[in-house]
Order: sequence, then C-alpha cells, then structure tokens
Amino acid sequence: MRRRVLTATFSALAVAVVMLGIPLAVAAAQIMRDDALQNLDTRAAVAARSLDVRYQNGEAITEQNVASFASATPGAPEYITVALPDGTILTAGEQPSSAYVGTAQTDSGLRVYAYISKWDVFWQAARIVGLVLASGTVAIVAGAAMAIWQANRLSAPLVYLAASAEQLGSGQVRPRLEKTGIEEIDLVADELARSADRMAARLATERQFAADASHQLRTPLTALSMRLEEISVLTDQDEVREEAERSLEQVERLVGVVDELLGRSRRALGSGTELVMLDEVFDQQREEWVAAFEQAGRRIAIAPTDATVFATPGGLAQVLATLIENSLKHGGGTTRVSARDSGQNHAVVIEVTDEGAGVPDDLAPRIFEREVTSGRGTGLGLALARDLVTADGGRLELAQRVPATFAVFLQGVPRMVGIDEIVPHARQTDRRRRRRG
Repeated sequence: MRRRVLTATFSALAVAVVMLGIPLAVAAAQIMRDDALQNLDTRAAVAARSLDVRYQNGEAITEQNVASFASATPGAPEYITVALPDGTILTAGEQPSSAYVGTAQTDSGLRVYAYISKWDVFWQAARIVGLVLASGTVAIVAGAAMAIWQANRLSAPLVYLAASAEQLGSGQVRPRLEKTGIEEIDLVADELARSADRMAARLATERQFAADASHQLRTPLTALSMRLEEISVLTDQDEVREEAERSLEQVERLVGVVDELLGRSRRALGSGTELVMLDEVFDQQREEWVAAFEQAGRRIAIAPTDATVFATPGGLAQVLATLIENSLKHGGGTTRVSARDSGQNHAVVIEVTDEGAGVPDDLAPRIFEREVTSGRGTGLGLALARDLVTADGGRLELAQRVPATFAVFLQGVPRMVGIDEIVPHARQTDRRRRRRG
C-alpha cells in the first residue's frame, strides 16, 4: 500500500507539473517577448517625437542626439537609425547580428528604427522559464515529502494490524493498538479486537473441553485397566487370563488414540506458537551438531540472522535437527543453514542444503510420505517435520533436488513493527539474551 500511495502521488505531481508547468513556461516566454517588442516600439516613438520637435524648431540633429536614445541597459535599444525628412541618415550604437526592430514615424516624415538583440530577449524569457521549472521542482520535492509522510501514516497502522492478526492466529493474547485517527483503519482495528475476544473465548472453551474430555476418558480407562490387570492376576484359568491381557492391550491402544487426538487438538489451537528469534535456535543447533560433523569429516556452516518468526520453539528445533541429521546421513560436503526474507508477505525461509548427490528422482515426489526412505532410515523424520511445520502455519518443501535443499517457510515479523509493542514478551526475551551475553 505504501508503494501504491507513493506511486499515485508522484504520478499526480508529474501530471500537474507537465500539464501546468510547461504551458505556463511557454506563456511566460511569449509574454516576455511581447513586452520587449512593445517596449522597443515605445522607445522608438519617444525618440521620434523628441527628435521631431528639434527638427521642427530648426535645431541641428547630430549623432550625439541620436546616441542619447541608445543604451546597453536591459530593454533599451542597442542600435538606432534616424532618417530625417531631408534624406539624412543618422545612426548610433552597434547593430546586433540578429535583432528585433521597433519603428516610429512622425507627421513631418522623420522615421526612427530601434534595434534590440534577439538573444537578450531570449535570455530574459529563459530566466522566467527557469523560475517556473524551479518552482515545479520545489513543488515535486514538497509533494514527495508529504506523500512519504502520508504513506507512512496510512501503511504503518495496517502493518501493525497484520502483525496483530498473525499473533491472534498464533493463539497469542490480542495486542492493544492505539487509535490512529484514520476512521477506516480504526474500524478494522475495533472489529479485529472484537473478533479476538470471540476467538479467545472459543479457544478457552475448546481447551477446557479438551481438558475435561481427557479427565473424563482417562479416569474410566484407568479403572478399567486396573480391573483387567486384577482379573489377569487373580484368575487361574488360562483362557480368562489371555482374554484379560488382550482386553488390556485394547485399552492401552485406546488410551494412545485418545492422547493422539487430544495432542492434535492442542496443536490445532496453536497453543505452543510464539515469537521465536532464529539466532537462538541456530546457536542451539550449532552447539549440537558441530562435533558430529567433525567426526564425520564434514563441516556445518550456520549463518547468523536477526529474523524473528512465529513458531513453536521446540517444534522448530526438532525440524531443524531432523533436516540437519538427514543431511549428515544422506548428504555430502558442507551443510549450510541460512535464513532470508521471502516475498512481500514478511515470510521467512530457512534453507538447509549440502553438497551431496541430492535426492533420487524416484524418491523426490514422495520424500515427505511416511515410511518412504532410501534404506538408511525409518522414513518418519521428514513426515513428522512437515507435520510440525504445518501445525505452526508454515510449510516444508524440497526446494531443490540436486544438491538437496530443504526450505522451511514461516511467518515473520515486518521490519516496521515494533516488537516490544506487538509482542510484550519480546522484552523479556531481549533481557534474557543480554544476561546470557
């Protein structure tokens, strides 16, 4: 939006300057030329009347008299020719190579020709055109400054709203955003606040239901397990003991299913998602894997980063560990881990790549399926890693087959957002990092 506001404003300024500035400059130049010619005719008429009076009174007209009407002053004639009624021609000044001519003639037949250089008129008009262009430049600069201020004023609240919505979708407490003074944005913020309250109530209800269901299901299942174990111990009949043991296995399987369903419910609610600073996770992985790579005669290079993402800290660490271990077992050369911005939606992509032979053609399309393996693993690691990333609202992809490059896409925090305002617990994270440093 910020870019669109700036583009629209600059376009409007450019159109205004072109549509108004150029005609104004042309009109100003034409007016300057017309004024110069009119002034030249006026000066020629004044000189003709003055010399005609002297001629009518019988006084001698000399070139000195004519020279008094020629001057180097801007706007004054540079060269004057006077033709007397008796045919005498008098001149004064230096005739320009290219000139405008102003003429005047009296009733007695005295004629005056006044000359002014066209270049003098041109430079006077050029100064006016320059003044118009300078005014247009100042207008563009002032408009650009106003456009940048207005674009920031409009886009910053929207960025904060986006961060607030992302935090809300991650299951965090709704941040309190101040009023911006822009009615439409404040309406969206108010509606987002109301939606957050309703979602928080629903999440609380669902979490309470999950807790109640866990308690209500575990209690009878536990009692049933104890009863079956008691029957298995006390009975003397092999058939009864065998059936009790089989029933006990089914109860234990049912307990596992209940735990799995409740675990999926909690993950779907996003209860573990929070603001994660990637440099802390990278440091942890560096300490964990450097020694293993050195023992294998290889090297791991984890690039520093200042990116911040919404994720589950333990889940993200497990995903990275899975990808790094996969590179150690199946890859070759140096394993590189890095993070960078991706696209215009403030996404962050974490890439894990090595210099090995890559992923086989037949394995690449199904590499994230369960029990799909090259023969040196269980085939569960990458499938579980993708599930963990998906639970955090991201995605895990095989970005490149040769060399093998796995990419983890997560939602990041916009650069314009003040983390201390959007996510209050970020201040505690910063303090912990300073103490640790």
